[in-house]
Order: sequence, then structure tokens, then C-alpha cells
Amino acid sequence: MSKQLIVIGGGAAGFFCAVNAARLNPSLKVTIIEKSNKLLSKVKVSGGGRCNVTHACFDIMDMSKRYPRGQHFVKKAFHQFFTTDTIKWFEERGVTLKTEEDGRMFPITDSSQTIIECLLKEANKFGVDILMNREVKKIEGQSSTFNLQLSTGEYLSADFVCVASGGYPKSSMFDWLKELGHSIEEPVPSLFTFNLPKHPITKLMGVSVERAKVKILPIAIGTKLEEEGPLLITHWGLSGPAVLRLSAWGAKELKIKNYELKIFINWLPDYNEENLRIRFQELRTTNASQKIINKNSFGLPSRLWEFLAEQSGIKNDPIAIGWRWADLPSTEQNKFIKNLCNYECEVKGKTTFKEEFVTAGGIKLNEVDANTMMSKKVPNLFFAGEVLDVDGITGGFNFQHAWTSGFVAAKAIVNIL
Repeated sequence: MSKQLIVIGGGAAGFFCAVNAARLNPSLKVTIIEKSNKLLSKVKVSGGGRCNVTHACFDIMDMSKRYPRGQHFVKKAFHQFFTTDTIKWFEERGVTLKTEEDGRMFPITDSSQTIIECLLKEANKFGVDILMNREVKKIEGQSSTFNLQLSTGEYLSADFVCVASGGYPKSSMFDWLKELGHSIEEPVPSLFTFNLPKHPITKLMGVSVERAKVKILPIAIGTKLEEEGPLLITHWGLSGPAVLRLSAWGAKELKIKNYELKIFINWLPDYNEENLRIRFQELRTTNASQKIINKNSFGLPSRLWEFLAEQSGIKNDPIAIGWRWADLPSTEQNKFIKNLCNYECEVKGKTTFKEEFVTAGGIKLNEVDANTMMSKKVPNLFFAGEVLDVDGITGGFNFQHAWTSGFVAAKAIVNIL
């Protein structure tokens, strides 16, 4: 009788574990169990339907710093399967990846379907069975044989089990894994956008800034939450990579604060209030007769510049004082400088960011061997992907963890045979 591996979850990590285990040992019988009627659903919608496969970062230490939770864990695992291996793995199967300016990597087809078809083709090639619309309710037995109870009433047995079921929003949803003796890091949302209800800046929806610095006042002693990057104003508040990264690093603290907090935005991160005041003095001379609202020397979107000027008391009115640079009163100038370098917003609530949404929390990492992905509590039980307490910032880092953990688990299972 050939040995059997059951992979729970038909997402990126589950598929990668299944296809690699089946490829590395063709005598192993591999089955994927997926509770929904869709396979690789996050792969399909990621990156606006293009699939952000990984990130062009080729230094393990540097890469591991992109994970708010699980840095040390992924650092160990990356020594076995890293970004270079991901690129090579897909290229060997006819999928070439390209790098965008911000380091994100996509298939050259700009279609997530390319990745999906590649993984499905591998599954088919190596005889991986796929069972859909079945949820695993209970795992019984340890070590020699596992018995899996499904929502359909069926029972399946396996020599090895890899749990790649993804993240869960509620701790109670991990109960079937707690029954195996594992403990859970409380799940909290990560990668979300900030709501600014009734804030006047939302009138600028659609305006984006290539570089802005967003910071949150220290929520707890020793925390420094600050991110720099593209920022997008939406009809509900603020989004873009700077905000998403901030939400990842502050996921736990922000949950405690019930997503009610003050943030400060520096729209001109090359300046602080002090050196911007010096620059303003120069502009009062060089642009003396120019209209302040019309003469934006900092490359900000004109609608944003106009909005911040008006918020500082500088009206776009031919009669109003301070209309030209030479006439700018010190009170309005100080307000304008503060609004450009330290614009304050009250955040009240969050919004899930489309397909990039992930959950921080999951199986505690001290209960899993990072070199094999095997449980330290139950022999031959493995974990891969978001079910673990590992999450990365936006940019392909969560997928890289999925590929890495899936591959490491597959290799370890095959090495036991």
C-alpha cells in the first residue's frame, strides 16, 4: 500500500505542498481537500487579477523584515526555498515572472490564470486527487494513521496531513486544531485601510501621492508605527501601500484601540516643519508675485495642494490677503507648513482591502519546526501558509511564505518516506 498525504486547503500553500510532494515521490498518494467550490481563490484575485507571486528581494535577512509576525520563523524556512527558487520553479514550468518598479513580481501575462493553470497542470501531471465542497471537521489518531472526519459524513485516512486551510477571523474556528493539542495566537485583521468618516479630505477621492509618510502616535511604550510610500485618498478615507503596511505592523495594537486613533501625514517626506519654513522663505522671494494656490513647487497633486492651502486659511480669492507668495501672513504660513508636514486625521474604523486581506494570528510558531513545518506536538502533522502565525506586508510576501512553507512541508514529508 502506498503512503497517503492529505492536504487540507486548496489555496497557494496547499497546492504547492501537494504538487511538490507528489513530484518528489510519485509513489505517494496525494489528495487535496477544499471546503469551498473554488480552488486557488486568493491567487485568482490577488494583485487585481494579476497575481503578485513574490517580491524581488534576494537577501534572506532583508526579506524576513517584511513580516510583522514570524520574522525568525520565515528566515529559517527561506534557507530551503527562497524567492530565487520561486522564480526558477515557475520558469521551469513555462511561467516567466517580471519585476515592477516597486519590487512586486507578476507573470508576464499579467494574468493570475497563468499561475492557476500552472499549478493545476502540475496536480494533474502527478496524479494529485482534488476533493471539493468538503470541510474537515475533525482529525483523529496520531502518528501512524490519521482519520479525518468530513462535513459530508465521510472518513478518510492518511499517513501524513498538511493543514493549509488559511487564516480564520475567529479563534473558535481553530477549535478542530486545538483538539490536537495546538494553541492559537488570537487572530486579528491585517492589511486594511483607514476610515475617516465625514472628513473633508475624502472629497479628494482618487487623488494619490507617490511618497507620503504616515505615522501613528505611540499606542504602547516602545512602539513606533511609521511607514513611507504611496498613499491614496478614497471616498471612505485613506488607502495605498503606506497605510496597508502600517495596518500590518500595528494589527494587534489597532485592534485593541478598536481602530480609533490619530494619524499624522507628512505629504512631503523630504521636509520637516523646520526646513520647510526655510524653503517657504525662499519661495516668498523667488515666487513673490505668483499665486500661492497656482504655484505648487513641490510636485503634489494640484487638488491636494489647493485643499491643504484652503485648510490653512489661504483662499483662492483675488481679494483675499495671502493670495500671492509675497503677501502670505505668518499665521496662515505656519498652518500651511504644519498641514504639509504634519497633517492630523482622526481614524474611526477600517475597511477590508479587497483581495489583499490577511489574518494575523494562527498556530503558535513555537509549536512548529520551521525546518520541516512539522508539528512539535503531533508527528507527521504539518502546517503551511496563513494558518500559521505568520503574515507579511503587501507586495507578494504572503505568497512567498505560502510557496516556502508548502515546499518545505512537501520535502520533509518525502524525506520521512
